[in-house]
Amino acid sequence: MEPAKEKTTINLVEVNDRNWEQLVEHGAMPVAVMFFSPACAFCHQMEPYFRSYAEEFKSRCVFALLNITSSQWTAERYGVRSTPTFKFFCEGKPVQELVGAIYPAILKKMIDEVLLHGKECAKNSTTIDYEITGYG
Repeated sequence: MEPAKEKTTINLVEVNDRNWEQLVEHGAMPVAVMFFSPACAFCHQMEPYFRSYAEEFKSRCVFALLNITSSQWTAERYGVRSTPTFKFFCEGKPVQELVGAIYPAILKKMIDEVLLHGKECAKNSTTIDYEITGYG
């Protein structure tokens, strides 16, 4: 994939603590989020594949990047302890997760599965209590 094409991916958005709720929790489409850190070598290894899938699935799913070093609250809220972490959301609820530098084919398969079964899974998920924090 050409670097210029990677930068023009329309379906890949950067999220942070401030716009997370609007873009992920209240979004109309399923969302795939890559939690990353700038110093993470595995994140740099996986990002081109994530960008490629953002282009491939652009009509069915939103793809988002979240930097855990600048958006620590959201990362903590969803239990992200290492990078890269891929979380999939349907109807604003987390329905699936993959952690680490995985085979790109596994990531693509998980996207397919979430798009196929995600809404059903979200309906059976427990709602997150947003008033709960780790700071008592």
